[in-house]
Amino acid sequence: MVAEGHLLIEDVPGVGKTMLAKAISRSIDCSFHRIQFTPDLLPTDVTGVNVFNQERRDFEFKPGAVFSNIVLADEINRGSPKTQSALLECMEERQVTIDGVTHSLATPFMVIATQNPIEHEGTYPLPEAQLDRFMMRISIGYPSTDDEVDVLETHATSSPLEGIAPVTDAVGVTEMMSITKEVHAAPSVKSYIVSLSEATRANQDLYLGASPRASIMLLKASRAMALASGRDFVTPEDVKALAIPVMAHRVIPTSDASMNGRTVEHILEQVLWEVPVPVTDKS
Repeated sequence: MVAEGHLLIEDVPGVGKTMLAKAISRSIDCSFHRIQFTPDLLPTDVTGVNVFNQERRDFEFKPGAVFSNIVLADEINRGSPKTQSALLECMEERQVTIDGVTHSLATPFMVIATQNPIEHEGTYPLPEAQLDRFMMRISIGYPSTDDEVDVLETHATSSPLEGIAPVTDAVGVTEMMSITKEVHAAPSVKSYIVSLSEATRANQDLYLGASPRASIMLLKASRAMALASGRDFVTPEDVKALAIPVMAHRVIPTSDASMNGRTVEHILEQVLWEVPVPVTDKS
């Protein structure tokens, strides 16, 4: 959020994707909307629509669910491509254009989308242009035995969301965004990020490599991680830790690589191992 990015959570049902998104929204005292994506969801349900006011004899704009600080796009791949594309302008430019009139979105603005990678019946896979708008794609995975026992104990008595109280508000998040932009990234770290992107473009196992937007997102995310770690400068370790979550959904493996069982994650791990890591200091 402080890196001004959007998040795609991709995992099997029942591991807490929606719960995580709700917990993030509860921890911040700002507006929150959940959009349940279905095949019959219309783009105007997301962005809003101009409605004729009989009393004023004029059209007035009725904002859609996207006019919120945090938007949960639940099961986004169940929406039609036309509805999915309604989020493109919102996520990239933080604005909505309806009938030639542009409406700015709130600050901060973050889309947290969830999708099930297993069940594909009745779904519409996100196009590359849509995937590229997400800063990171992550998976929660199954909890450990001890953690799952704790989950049973928690859910048996009450909802875990009831104990979450806001720790900041929209103004506080906006201030953190400004601080994140000031986190120092040495030229060698920036060159390292570009080298990683160029290595994906030259990799024989990848049909499509990382775009310049991927490099920008990786730098923003690395600055946020450095700030969260209590540092005012980015290290190559920050970049390496975030390279796969930031790049994996932006690259496409070749058919030969897929047939040989080489996943995108394995290919990116090889890229991280092959590209030399710079030795840097704060300067």
